[in-house]
Amino acid sequence: MTTASESGLLETLQHSVAVFARRAEQTRLGGVGQVRNSMDRAAYLLLNRLDSEGPMGVKALAASMGIDSSTVTRQVAPLVDTGLVKRTSHPEDGRAVVLRLSPRGEARLAEVRASRRALMAELTADWTAEDREAFTELLGRFNGALLRRQAGQHGAAPREARTADEAAPEGA
Repeated sequence: MTTASESGLLETLQHSVAVFARRAEQTRLGGVGQVRNSMDRAAYLLLNRLDSEGPMGVKALAASMGIDSSTVTRQVAPLVDTGLVKRTSHPEDGRAVVLRLSPRGEARLAEVRASRRALMAELTADWTAEDREAFTELLGRFNGALLRRQAGQHGAAPREARTADEAAPEGA
């Protein structure tokens, strides 16, 4: 049973998460600093996955992210068109497609990661190292809980749902 105190806390939490989501999107759309160096969320997550796990097919990429193959196909198309992702034939089955990060995609992902790190440094500049670590840990736990809930609703556990640590890009 939720107490009145817990209910108030949960109300504040849900509102804070909603405001966070809105401000995060506004920040992405507005760019960081003088140079706008942003990337939409879907592209960023797809490029991160290809960078961390290497070349893979559409079905494997979709399964690893817990989304539909049709969604991956739709989201990858502009990345291929802009040269960030290369689409090649599978070496053993020429009918199958393999997606890989292109050198241009690697460079663009590195730029966006650097920009995002700079933003995180700016936003937490007056935080202690312990506060940054605690926030990172708690946000990872929160993301993990969301992923596990999503996986449970869909009956399949995306690889991301295994641990919160896997959701972070390498070197982060």
